[in-house]
Amino acid sequence: MSPMAQVFITGSSQGLGLMTGQLLAEQGHSVVLHARDQSRAKELKAKVPRATGVVLGDVSTLQAMRDVADQANEFGPFDAAIHNVGIGYREPRRVETADGLSQLWAVNVLAPYVLTALMPKPQRLVYLSSGMHLGANASLDDIQWSKRRWDGSQAYSDTKLHDVLLAFAVARHWPDVLANAVSPGWVKTRMGGPGANDDLDQAHLTQAWLAVSDDKEARVSGGFFYHKQPGRLNPVTKDPSLQDRLIEYCRRISGVALP
Repeated sequence: MSPMAQVFITGSSQGLGLMTGQLLAEQGHSVVLHARDQSRAKELKAKVPRATGVVLGDVSTLQAMRDVADQANEFGPFDAAIHNVGIGYREPRRVETADGLSQLWAVNVLAPYVLTALMPKPQRLVYLSSGMHLGANASLDDIQWSKRRWDGSQAYSDTKLHDVLLAFAVARHWPDVLANAVSPGWVKTRMGGPGANDDLDQAHLTQAWLAVSDDKEARVSGGFFYHKQPGRLNPVTKDPSLQDRLIEYCRRISGVALP
């Protein structure tokens, strides 16, 4: 990749997204960040003064997802996009969006899908997953938790499995794009909470590396990484029919097809 890459990072007003944006901006890359609202955007511009731009939108609704894609495309096309946006595993109840979806799933899975589909293909795509995907339910039968009794930790784990399925599906369908998933580890961010015991200094490095590095190890596709090494992967994520079922479900729910 060129010494200066153009990178878009969703969910970058705090936590790992912010750390990734700061690192890439310091390295001289052109970084476009994303914040949920105007006040966060203002703080973000102060925290990453070198950022090329900040797009705005709460990506829990389809309208906002489309709007964020439109704003980002004004800065694009991008060399890399890092789909970092996410909400956490301590959600005490199922919150329904204006579209009638589980908010946790809409933000963590549908937003990365819709943004991927509505933006010109970058050279590289990075999707944030979690080690918690290992304990996910792979059935895809009740994705919206409309029948199951709500379990925030399980619902989060399921979304993180879906993020790996999404990354691997994109890697298969778009052989000209390097698409990978990352587990940053359990770290002390606002989402991770105070009990987290993994290395925060390491947590944002892998996604930045996959987005811009010329290392041979970073120039791969369909991988799952933890601290720049292949991570422990739930084997169901390698099932092409499961990947395609999720893609088809996302297409049906959003009305947006993956090109």
